[in-house]
Amino acid sequence: MPFPIERLRRLRRTPGLRRMVRETRLTLDGLIEPHFACPGEHVRRDVASMPGCAQMSVDVLVEECKRSFDLGIPSIILFGIPSAKDAVGSEGYARDGIVPRAIEAVKKGVPDLVVWADVCMCEYTDHGHCGVLKGEEVDNDATLPLLAKAALTYAQAGADGVAPSDMMDGRVTAIRETLDESGYQHIPIMSYAAKFASAFYGPFRDAAESTPQFGDRRAYQMDPPNAREALHEMELDLDEGADILMVKPALAYLDIIRQARDRFDVPIACYNVSGEFSMVKAAARNDWIDEDRIILEMLTAFHRAGADIILTYFARDAARLLRA
Repeated sequence: MPFPIERLRRLRRTPGLRRMVRETRLTLDGLIEPHFACPGEHVRRDVASMPGCAQMSVDVLVEECKRSFDLGIPSIILFGIPSAKDAVGSEGYARDGIVPRAIEAVKKGVPDLVVWADVCMCEYTDHGHCGVLKGEEVDNDATLPLLAKAALTYAQAGADGVAPSDMMDGRVTAIRETLDESGYQHIPIMSYAAKFASAFYGPFRDAAESTPQFGDRRAYQMDPPNAREALHEMELDLDEGADILMVKPALAYLDIIRQARDRFDVPIACYNVSGEFSMVKAAARNDWIDEDRIILEMLTAFHRAGADIILTYFARDAARLLRA
């Protein structure tokens, strides 16, 4: 119908009308809040480049998780800061490592909180790369058993799911087979299936103390210009047994999220990464943007693009805003 019969502004006139016809509805149900566990007691070390985020000892972490759950945040994902690092990242799969201890404590303190464990080697290796080295190259096949061992260790500690982020070829198969053979067929895998070698990760490397000691990760993380390859990676991970497929980062990869949603009939996740978070926080501190509106606009965009699950450091901000 032509103007003046059709006036689209009619349904935008009041807040009530706008809510009534809203096409995308953001809720807390699909949010996962990242946390960084570190050794010690009563430890909280703020991350300068990520305002509001901190490395926390297990006792402090449990209390923080209780607060998050009380706000309505249903899930967290854990990253570990080890007491010592070595060439093969042994604390990443040690039964008494920081992440297994954190999982056990959080599940005891907040039983209904869904706990995911990130599976990678970079936080635990003294060289900062995501696998075992052969010379200065990451040895893909030698890394797979260690990733599978870490995933099993986290499942044994009580994790509700594991999330491999290393981008080694064949890692989902190795993890799935190890979990199944050990009686953990029920543990889901949320694969960082399309993880790009992005410039948005800088603040995370401060938080996780995982900056590579030489080179970079572009030989195993994805080249940002490649969309078709991203879908191929996701298809392979799905065939290997992944239950959820993730795109990381989120903000500059909305097209990949949309294509994944259109192609795959499984839950799609995205990671609203540290650089995306810190840019908003920095701009807000300078009064350059309306932080609250930006947060909801970004998270809604991820959801509108097709993400069912959003890993985000804005989880508490979103809880506050959505509850209001």
